[in-house]
Amino acid sequence: MAKLYIRNPRRPKARSAARGRKAVIEPAIFAKVREIALSLPGTEETTSYGTPAFKLRDGVGFARLHQDGESLVVRMDFEQRAAMIEADPEIYYITDHYVNYEWILVRLARARADALRDLLRGAWRWAASNKGRSSKE
Repeated sequence: MAKLYIRNPRRPKARSAARGRKAVIEPAIFAKVREIALSLPGTEETTSYGTPAFKLRDGVGFARLHQDGESLVVRMDFEQRAAMIEADPEIYYITDHYVNYEWILVRLARARADALRDLLRGAWRWAASNKGRSSKE
C-alpha cells in the first residue's frame, strides 16, 4: 500500500531555483568587482535590470550583476566568449537570452580575482572602443 505524505501547513514549501529562488553571492565577492570596475577611468555605478551595473559616463555598459545574484554579466566579443566558454564552462557560460549579444556570464563564486580584473578591464576597453555601436543586452 502506498504511503500518503501530508505537508505540515506551518512549514513553508521548499522553492526550487526554477521557481524563483535567488541565491546571493558573498558581499565580499561583489565588493571586489565594484572596486575593480570603479578603478577604471570614466566608470560610474548605476543599475541595469534592477541590479548593480557599471557603465562609462556616456552610458555604455560593460558589466552588471545578473538577476540570479550569482553571476556577473560582462561585455565581450563573440570569438573571445566562445573560447572562454570552451576553455572553462564551469565558470563562463551564456543563456539563450545572450546568444545574439556580445556578453558572457561569469559564475562569481568560481572566478578568481585576477580573472575578474582582466575580464572587467577587457570589457571596459571593449565598451570604450565601441561607443558608437549598439549591442544591447
